[in-house]
Amino acid sequence: MADSMNETTKRTILVVDDEQLVLGVVVAILEKGDFNVLQADSAAGAVELAKHHDGKIDLLLSDVQMPGMTGPDLGATIKEPRPDIHIMLMSGYPGGNLLVLNYGWSFIEKPFVSTKLREMVNNVLNVPNKAQGANQYDTRKDTDPNGKVEAGQTPPADKK
Repeated sequence: MADSMNETTKRTILVVDDEQLVLGVVVAILEKGDFNVLQADSAAGAVELAKHHDGKIDLLLSDVQMPGMTGPDLGATIKEPRPDIHIMLMSGYPGGNLLVLNYGWSFIEKPFVSTKLREMVNNVLNVPNKAQGANQYDTRKDTDPNGKVEAGQTPPADKK
């Protein structure tokens, strides 16, 4: 009976990363931190998982750069039907945090140590959700010659 009570009081985190090794490590770290962990190896998989998950998802922890959809775009997509979800993004690429700034979401740089990840996750979950939503501060869009739009980029001077 105590175990079923504990399961209902645990916070649920949806972890998304297209790199299987990273996904496995992050899931293991969070499970050791006593979180319920849902996992997806793609943004599309995360959207489907979130759509069909009956319980509350407290936090989306996603990689910034993934094929098909960026982490910020995934966060905005999942936040629509789940406005109370907290968003935290991670990246090993220089400048990955710049995409996150417009959204008011938390960011952790990869690689990270397990204690730092759990500390940041706990901090994010225990403060009011301050996210401003997609493109709150910078609504400018940039297009490349092939017509691909990248959210959150500043347009070149000749395209303003």
